[in-house]
Amino acid sequence: QVTPSVHPRSPAPSRPHLSKMSSAEPGRFFCTAGRGLEPFLAREVRARLGATEVDCVSGKVFFRAAAGPGELRQLRSGERLFLLLKKHSPLPVSGNRGRMLHEIKSLVIENPEYWLDIISVWRKLHGHKGKTEDGSQENTLALKRTSEQETNTASKRQKTEQVRAIVSEECQVGAGETCEAPDRMSGQECWTESRTCSELPSRGSGEDPATSEELGFSFRVSCRCSGAIARILTSQEVGRAIGMALVKQCRWRADLRDPDLEIFVHLNDIHSVVGIPLFRLPLANREYIRTAGLRSTVAWAMASLAEIRAGGLVLDPMCGLGTILLEAAKEWPEACYWGADISDSQLEGADDNIRTAGLVDKIELLKASVKALPLPSESFDSIISDIPFGKKFKTTSDAQLLPDLLQEMERVLRVGGTLVLLLSQELCRRMDGLTRCAGSDPAEASADGDNRAALSVDGNSSSLAQGGGEPVLSRRFGSLLPEGVYAVSLGKTDAFIHKYRKVSAAGSS
Repeated sequence: QVTPSVHPRSPAPSRPHLSKMSSAEPGRFFCTAGRGLEPFLAREVRARLGATEVDCVSGKVFFRAAAGPGELRQLRSGERLFLLLKKHSPLPVSGNRGRMLHEIKSLVIENPEYWLDIISVWRKLHGHKGKTEDGSQENTLALKRTSEQETNTASKRQKTEQVRAIVSEECQVGAGETCEAPDRMSGQECWTESRTCSELPSRGSGEDPATSEELGFSFRVSCRCSGAIARILTSQEVGRAIGMALVKQCRWRADLRDPDLEIFVHLNDIHSVVGIPLFRLPLANREYIRTAGLRSTVAWAMASLAEIRAGGLVLDPMCGLGTILLEAAKEWPEACYWGADISDSQLEGADDNIRTAGLVDKIELLKASVKALPLPSESFDSIISDIPFGKKFKTTSDAQLLPDLLQEMERVLRVGGTLVLLLSQELCRRMDGLTRCAGSDPAEASADGDNRAALSVDGNSSSLAQGGGEPVLSRRFGSLLPEGVYAVSLGKTDAFIHKYRKVSAAGSS
């Protein structure tokens, strides 16, 4: 269970002695997270990595940890992971665009030796000399992509022209876009992104072959701007200025398609951050999930609330493609898992995912309606489910099925067991109406809830779920006692994770 805790913000770091860092020494990182998942990620980096100096802001978690790529890749509630180079307060905004660009370049540009140190640390973290020795899924895809490029390119000049054309197209598509609400996050950050533009020069064919590998590094700049600065400068302008400066100072070459190094610059009203992504693919991309359903990070967060223990029985009575079961079984393999669904196509997809993940011996599937599960009463220790919404629960008559679903889940859950549900805002309101009808006294519900509450971005307790204005604690439903509500984003849709505990046998409360 995620518990409220307060951690002081880390001061803006000065230039680190990067060349002296080894893989066994603590490094500074930050990881992006979907809105509402920041407290889960903060808890995870502490528990999994022993992280210190953990600092949550909207959409990001900063931390220090002595961890290698293998350990860092195990993070399950984050999106993209970065090596943190600089973190400062927001840049001052003025009407002088030239001065602002100079300030931004000063934030990023250092002497060449600094960037050689960066490359050295990046390589030490990966434990290899080149980007193609990672041995991960992302590297396999990168190798395949590189091979295809080489096959389809007749000459280096032609390849450069193709890259420039793609960069130009990307800059035109994104030109002028801004996002002025950095707190409105989904699985991926809601900021416009600009990469190095086509004006950046590439390394010429007549370059001295003795030039060092570091100085011949290829790179890409990804710049994301939001808030006040985005009203003055576009991401494209910022990325272009930084890229040109790096080419001039470090003699690197721009490569949008397959760079050695990617430099991220995040500028908003909260902070100015510079970092390097450690992995080419997001952490949320699970190689063991063939067909995606619910966002994997949200599924993991739900499972982390279910208090799964070794030897326990876990049920998802509306399993769909099985994402929740997969995330739970990968993280807590000593438990036994069951999934039910009424749809043949969903069960086929779930079975395919389970086989791909190598979890056939851990997860059992059955075709059944959640309104009439062919399972004994009080047989499961944990129930986790994404209650479908949208078309299925669009009308009032369909939403009236909710009491039947809850009663059946309550029946098969053991006393003391946990129930974790993902509900839309509309279903949250209907859930609140159901508990009102169940006859629970508001004062009693408040006492039952005690000090339990949803977590805000900075890890502090809050009396309201983020962004939705819904009460954090629903009233008691039968023998199910509410223990918390967590507001999360599913992209274009907001939802709430509800946690309940069964405190008595069904019908005896």
